[in-house]
Amino acid sequence: MGQMRFIVSPPERVTPEVLQFTYMAGMDRTPWLAQVELDDSELVLERDVPDSGCVTIPWHVAGHGVLALSTGTLVERWEPYHLPLELARGTINLLRSQLFDWEAGGLEVPDDVHRLVKQALSQFSQAVVEPQDDDGRAAQESLRLALDAGQLLAATYADQAIASRRRATGRLPSLLCGELGRAEMDDATARQFLAAFNVAWVPIYWRNVEAVEGEYDWSDCDRRIEWCRAQGIRTCLGPLVQLDARGLPDWVYLWDDDFESTLSAAGQFVEAAVNRYRGKVDLWHCAAKANTPQALSFSDEERLRLVAWVICRVKQLDPERPHMVAIDQPWGEYLGHRAADLSPLHFADALVRARIDLRAIMLDMNFSCCAGGTLPRSELELGRLLDMWSGFGLPLLVGISVPSSDGADPKARQHAGAAGANSPETWSRAVQQSWAARYVPLLLAKPSVQGIIWNQFEDALPHDFPHAGLVTPQGHAKPALRTLAALRATLINPRPPG
Repeated sequence: MGQMRFIVSPPERVTPEVLQFTYMAGMDRTPWLAQVELDDSELVLERDVPDSGCVTIPWHVAGHGVLALSTGTLVERWEPYHLPLELARGTINLLRSQLFDWEAGGLEVPDDVHRLVKQALSQFSQAVVEPQDDDGRAAQESLRLALDAGQLLAATYADQAIASRRRATGRLPSLLCGELGRAEMDDATARQFLAAFNVAWVPIYWRNVEAVEGEYDWSDCDRRIEWCRAQGIRTCLGPLVQLDARGLPDWVYLWDDDFESTLSAAGQFVEAAVNRYRGKVDLWHCAAKANTPQALSFSDEERLRLVAWVICRVKQLDPERPHMVAIDQPWGEYLGHRAADLSPLHFADALVRARIDLRAIMLDMNFSCCAGGTLPRSELELGRLLDMWSGFGLPLLVGISVPSSDGADPKARQHAGAAGANSPETWSRAVQQSWAARYVPLLLAKPSVQGIIWNQFEDALPHDFPHAGLVTPQGHAKPALRTLAALRATLINPRPPG
């Protein structure tokens, strides 16, 4: 059994909630199943393999809030590492590597980036000499400067990459898609939706349509589809099968140990949905939550079979329209505390290798410290993930949501953890807007990213993640919605090509 130990300075930074989101990964960035605990002032991670790896932990940095930061690759040793120092080392390493790659590719880097890198290295050198001095303040300052530099570098890349693409194509032919939870929106909200998005995602859940086996109720979905057609906005429908408590009917759990019966029942629902809405849907969302085993006791192989069957059936019934599959939590944080045979990347790789003509992959990342959410990441960390997933050569869509408050949300199915409870910077509408303004252009700048889906539109409707919508329960638009509308008006074609 391998063990890695870290001195935490100050130790109160690591709360029980932080431990729930801490994990260790190998060279391929796949998290290992590990036991994580705090022993006095030491963070201890134990796993079955003694291999070198990097540790990821939610960590507060002034001016950036709580982000999931990673150490560099560390070898196992008896002497404990100093956690703030190693987080700074890992962050600076990512920054310098990305800076070198983009400069080699022709990026014109502002002098301010080089100045911040130099300052971050200076503070890091001081932290190396005295790693525990002043509660690791030098390491913390090094982290702040490195993240400042990474933020500026990512913004520079996004600006120049988008400008280059627009010189060739005019505005970007990207999808900017919003969740349409209901058709009964007031005129003002409808106008704001249409101003921000050029595609409407109409969620459809097997649980809601077929609550009783064999009896379908399409009325709610019919109204939303007709609203889209009346407004002239393109439509994405799905997920046709979502393998969690929200997506599966209660009666399906009677077949928890009978995969073939579940496959047959899912097939009947998929066929009914595609036959009903064929010709009215522009993009089929085939399956979601399949790589994260949240419901039913099926093996990874069985869940892969189910997803592949849904894709093939959709393609047979509506060969003219593209389809996609969602991969949940693409960094695979859940693997650190829950056993699974396949990481998110390996799950997608198995689908691609199955030769079922998968047309697109959606990376579903709901940034929050909630169960089922994706830990907030820096811009460079997000860029590295997208570059890795672009290796499949398939179009990528990115599903995102960002909270606008840390308060309780009675309509949310998930509840925010307290990983950032000691942070003076909390989620707010201004922070949500800042994330949209910084991260959406970065996503659009990546050639492999064909579209962005904002996973929650209205906080007034039942939803998964707290305060992650763009419209308040009182019907008021949040600043992030106006930011998305401005980005669409500036960068994106009003109607993307088919």
